[in-house]
Amino acid sequence: MIEPLHIAVVGAGIAGLSCATALQHAGYRVSVFDKSRGPGGRMSTRRGDSWQCDHGARFFTADDPGFRAEVARWERAGVAAPWYPELRQIDAAGRVTRGDAAERFVGTPGMSAPARMLASSLALYSGQTVSAVQRDGTSWRLLGQGEALSGCRFDALVIALPAPQAAQLLHAVAPRQGALAASVTMAPCWALMLQYAQPQALGFDAAQLAAGALCWAARDSAKPGRSGSESWVLHASAAWSTAHIDADPVTVAAQLLPAFAELGAAAPVQWQAHRWLYATPATPRAEVFDWDPKLALGLCGDWLGGVNVEAAWLSGRRLAHEISLR
Repeated sequence: MIEPLHIAVVGAGIAGLSCATALQHAGYRVSVFDKSRGPGGRMSTRRGDSWQCDHGARFFTADDPGFRAEVARWERAGVAAPWYPELRQIDAAGRVTRGDAAERFVGTPGMSAPARMLASSLALYSGQTVSAVQRDGTSWRLLGQGEALSGCRFDALVIALPAPQAAQLLHAVAPRQGALAASVTMAPCWALMLQYAQPQALGFDAAQLAAGALCWAARDSAKPGRSGSESWVLHASAAWSTAHIDADPVTVAAQLLPAFAELGAAAPVQWQAHRWLYATPATPRAEVFDWDPKLALGLCGDWLGGVNVEAAWLSGRRLAHEISLR
């Protein structure tokens, strides 16, 4: 019997998981590596005693027929559900209008649930930090911290990381693809997770703000499938997050909580802060993926072809299709 080609996927966000599952279904042997404790990337859920918050991706939409079919599969499995928030738009002058009625989805019981479902059928090595990749003849080797990285050689390599991290890994071994990744700027985002003993009567479940420190505020506990006490998540704007990129969490909270109080919120019982250094592609590429057949090296992620969960899933899936044609 001929052994199937062994492909390494670096990054267990939705793009990497989408690519890995499609490759596995096509008959390849796939190993996925991620530095975090679990899969999901920015489709992330923070949990505490009797509360939880989706502090990364807020929700996702599904316009592409292929992704709509995937979301329907997630719904049948109980890991995703539609979310119909009472949404408000707050413009730069402070005027409040009702938000659009676009169809939105969230993971259930947390945003990371679809990623965990995808990862459950994969060989996922969590807590494995890949610090370098090497081309060794016709194979790839991964270097870094983690026992699973030592001694393995791979027939092909997929990098499913934020553009700046991909650029750092590839600039020496794959200059063209390294430059492609380096051409993309990704904006940071400070997230603040709040726990309350009582519901906050603000007149909305989510708000998009056009000016000021905040760009998003959502009652996370109102999403379907949630349990526990009242929780809210705040996202600072890209401009504010960039200006405060090196601030400590106490300083961040000291400025974002008053901005939330202006919307009518009380002080929370407790809070936690998280900095997403590479939250959103500011300048996404038009290409949905990149594949170099000579190097057997591919790139996928939400910075290729779009800026959201759907774009990430499509990027990974279409890269896997391209690889399967080799």
